[in-house]
Amino acid sequence: MSRLHTSLLILIFTVSTTIQASLAAPEEVRDITGKKLLSGVDYYILPAKEVGGLGLGRNKQSYCPLEVVHWEFEGWNGVPVKFLPLNSKKGIVRISTDLNVKFDTDDDDCDEAVWRLSPFDYKVNHYFVTTGGSEGNPGCKTFSNWFLIEKFDDDYKLMFCPSVCKSRKEILCQDIGIEVDGEGKRRLAISSEPFKVKFKKV
Repeated sequence: MSRLHTSLLILIFTVSTTIQASLAAPEEVRDITGKKLLSGVDYYILPAKEVGGLGLGRNKQSYCPLEVVHWEFEGWNGVPVKFLPLNSKKGIVRISTDLNVKFDTDDDDCDEAVWRLSPFDYKVNHYFVTTGGSEGNPGCKTFSNWFLIEKFDDDYKLMFCPSVCKSRKEILCQDIGIEVDGEGKRRLAISSEPFKVKFKKV
């Protein structure tokens, strides 16, 4: 085999390996200290610019499920969550990867902690994020329980764009932002304006 053929084979192998590696391992999500986010570890989801953190809210019309709300309390980090990716190599949370988000809370009045996208609320024309989801078991029955983390400028954003149900003809793929409801609560919801966030280890 000539040197040219050998060089070409090496080049092809290198390019192929690089492409496979990039496809197999999306970029790691980093916390505010630059460390990799780990699956099953407690983190606060903090707004990149505003004060406060994410916590639980209650709807006057129905006690459960609980709402996912941004509370603007100075110096309060919110309620910790765990990120539970569908595919997690070495326990690392990565961008563009389906994952469950689960509050780590002792508030068990509703016995619910996993986030889900609620059915469309026709009264206010929004999809809101609530608790009441189920952990794991990816598929069409758990479609509403899967979220993504994506890069957004120098920080991150949350998205609802699950790939766990291949048979769905229409896939909702939208940013998660903030919508103020009729009670004045800043609720997480499908929005045209992403909620820019960062992550702090508890």
